Amino acid sequence: MSDDRMPGNRLLCQVFRSPRKDEMYLYVDKREGLARVPEPLLVRFGEPQPAMTLLLSPEKRLARAGAAEVMAAIRDKGFYLQMPPAKEEYLLDLYRTPTEARY
Repeated sequence: MSDDRMPGNRLLCQVFRSPRKDEMYLYVDKREGLARVPEPLLVRFGEPQPAMTLLLSPEKRLARAGAAEVMAAIRDKGFYLQMPPAKEEYLLDLYRTPTEARY
């Protein structure tokens, strides 16, 4: 998929972090900003805090998603929402089970 706004298959992307949820990020086209992000999402996300600007291309490596997937979502919907990683169930059990001190 080619985008006529930048030469080649690249996208200048602005990344925002959520003040309400650790490790939740919102990726948008820098030129459009938050204009295409639905209002209900922004309400749940909280006041977007700028985190970084990236030049995306399909072969770029991202930590939790393929750049091509992020680019396609931004072009189709106007945003890509990166959710926090799932917590391992056994780690949650550590907090649920009281520990006993053994001496």
